[in-house]
Amino acid sequence: MQPSYDLDKIKFATDRPTFEKAVALYESGKIGQFKEDFSGYFAIVLGASPYRVYVSAKYYDQGDCECYLGQNNTLCKHMVAVAIYACLNGKKLSQEDKKLVSSPTCSGKMGELDKEDLAEIKKSIASAIKYIKPYRGPSRIWFAYQNSLSEGCARLSKLVSGLPVSWQTARLIIDLLLRLDKKLCLGGVDDSDGTVGGFIEEAVIMLENYAKLVPSCVKTFSKLKGKETCFNWEEPLLKLIK
Repeated sequence: MQPSYDLDKIKFATDRPTFEKAVALYESGKIGQFKEDFSGYFAIVLGASPYRVYVSAKYYDQGDCECYLGQNNTLCKHMVAVAIYACLNGKKLSQEDKKLVSSPTCSGKMGELDKEDLAEIKKSIASAIKYIKPYRGPSRIWFAYQNSLSEGCARLSKLVSGLPVSWQTARLIIDLLLRLDKKLCLGGVDDSDGTVGGFIEEAVIMLENYAKLVPSCVKTFSKLKGKETCFNWEEPLLKLIK
């Protein structure tokens, strides 16, 4: 039985330390007696002690573990390791599987996307943006909501960090930032902890690097003229227009 989630869901929705520790458990063969039933997965995970772990087949972060964190309703590395096992069935993780991108960075590789790749990246961006949604309460879902914003920004960070540098991709990123800005200003997104704003600021720095590598990228910044953004993030890019 395949779970409703996949490895990307686990990677993008889990904090870096927990994910990396879970990967270490998985790769060192610490998961034993793995079995499944109609609702989820059971295993013994060898940590400081052998822990009995259960993880839901629907939500990787729901289940139970005998460790201290698990007994205090906190997602632990043991649960995440079992969820990884459920997704991969013990198969080896690739370096790409384990790679975490916490913020958007310039790839440093020049080039343009062909028509098919451009359409695919736009589709992936649209899918990632769905995690950045309005907050409609109640307060008990606040942390889950913030996790959704973090997951959306993590997914977007990976996507834009893999793009080649060109005027074409610069325009794509500008359009993305304007969409995010609209969500912050008018779309009901509650970015109290600065997750989305931080992504935008890092993406602006990335675009500044684009302009250094491919000066024609600056032309795409003209789309920001006359725009009133939520925290004036566009100003460094407009200064580059001569």
